[in-house]
Amino acid sequence: MIITILLNIFILLTAVPAGYFLAWLCKDELVDGRKWFKIILYCLFVILIGVLIFYRSLNVILAVVYMIIVTFIALWKGKDKKFLR
Repeated sequence: MIITILLNIFILLTAVPAGYFLAWLCKDELVDGRKWFKIILYCLFVILIGVLIFYRSLNVILAVVYMIIVTFIALWKGKDKKFLR
């Protein structure tokens, strides 16, 4: 039980370097896709609420939270002028 919780936390923590890596790979798309990142974040939050209410599967919840973290980092780095050079 504790090992499963620690493994889930570790997997969620890998979303941060994955988000930074994807943002670094796609610097030119970060500015143009800012509107789409906001739309994706909104849709992911709606999906997360739906999963929490109706489905309640931990694996699906973790996958959606992982995507939220990666998309939020891409949106956040798209506004950072030093990062986009």
